[in-house]
Amino acid sequence: MLIERTTIEDVVIITPPRFGDHRGFFSESWNKKKLEDAGLFLPEFVQDNHSLSSEVGTVRGLHFQSPPHAQGKLVRCGKGRIFDVAVDVREGSDTYGKWVGEELSFNNGKQLWIPAGFLHGFMTLEPDSEIIYKCTDHYAPECDGAVKWDSCGIDWPLEGITPAISEKDEKAQTLAEFVTPFTKDKL
Repeated sequence: MLIERTTIEDVVIITPPRFGDHRGFFSESWNKKKLEDAGLFLPEFVQDNHSLSSEVGTVRGLHFQSPPHAQGKLVRCGKGRIFDVAVDVREGSDTYGKWVGEELSFNNGKQLWIPAGFLHGFMTLEPDSEIIYKCTDHYAPECDGAVKWDSCGIDWPLEGITPAISEKDEKAQTLAEFVTPFTKDKL
């Protein structure tokens, strides 16, 4: 497994190897032992989610789940192509308010590890993009929250794209209004 550090220490890009021939390929998308052998220790995952976004420019996020049910996510794109984003909202973090964005696609096989304490969102770059992600806690609606997608200074790849955004996400609070429930040392 290829493990790449990003500009935010705790956000990691993981690219599992693919073994292919004329029929296609095989890949272990998740292997705890191989990651730990490479020095990456992730929390236990308890839930897998799978979503489909039909339109190019669909923006989902920026979402979070607050303590006591904060979620870390391991995100990959099973079909199509997305721009995936993590924003650090851990009080006391040297990178508070900073973001990391990575293109995830069926073709590149990359995954983005987003720990608890980060906002998460993505924008589709191809029609019918499927997003698959593992979560470290179960969905808890009472802990569900959002920050407005365009309030964090993210350089979204919007050239020639009109974003498609849900009413809930469009009405979300801005980062400036957000009172974080996360701290760097306690999640």
